[in-house]
Amino acid sequence: MFMESKTAVLASGLELAYAEQGDPSGVPLVLLHGYTDSWRSFEPLLHALPKWIRAVAVSQRGHGDSHKPRSRYDTSLFAADLAEFMERIKIRRAVVAGHSMGSLVAQRFALDQPQRTLGLVLLGAFKTLKGNAAATALWHDAVATLEDPVNSRLVREFQQSTLARPVPSDFFETIVAESLRVPAHVWRSAFRSLLREDMGSEVGKISAPTLILWGDRDGFCSLQEQEALAAAIPDASLIAYAGAGHSPHWEEPDKAAADISAFAGSVAAPTARARLIA
Repeated sequence: MFMESKTAVLASGLELAYAEQGDPSGVPLVLLHGYTDSWRSFEPLLHALPKWIRAVAVSQRGHGDSHKPRSRYDTSLFAADLAEFMERIKIRRAVVAGHSMGSLVAQRFALDQPQRTLGLVLLGAFKTLKGNAAATALWHDAVATLEDPVNSRLVREFQQSTLARPVPSDFFETIVAESLRVPAHVWRSAFRSLLREDMGSEVGKISAPTLILWGDRDGFCSLQEQEALAAAIPDASLIAYAGAGHSPHWEEPDKAAADISAFAGSVAAPTARARLIA
């Protein structure tokens, strides 16, 4: 099913590409992709979500069809972009779902904008990438010295490393193509920022109900980290997907859609849905 890409222009002139579906007055769900991905990484999930959810997937700065400035790719700026983006598309509060890098942006948003965070969904999530062995190895072995044009073999191997099971070949080729569109300076700047940041001491201040979805064959995020994240966030629950890798919504889109929609329904009563739209 073809999905139309739209554009939101922020006050700075930064353009963010996004796609949306579902009832405009439904429960808002904003989807934040992982490192070097784009909104298209959520296509299988979007197709599986019920229509009573207003699902919006956005390509964050530096990714997809969004603008790619030369500097600043830290989670605070990504989160500030999200706040302004939501204003532009008239969403006052939303369930914010983030995958991998997007999970850190989602946590930062929940800390900075608690009044706008209806709920939090974290997929393949981190408390921090500081000290993460797999991420550190990727930085030193490939990303730190990356130059344009980005090597297609590197991209393919990187995306393949996130999987525990095959995904449809056309979807995987889309993922690879989207990563190849990310300039080397974004690969380096975003990864450098992620390796330096640590919100571990702050996550206990997250007040939004939180759902953590994790694949038990995730090569980047350990069970111990997921349990620590669930323990640190006051109102959090963890669901493990047996046999899934770092991107459970790619390998199990129907299950992920069911779990996310059940969570969204639980944090927004049907009679309150219309009031969530500005």
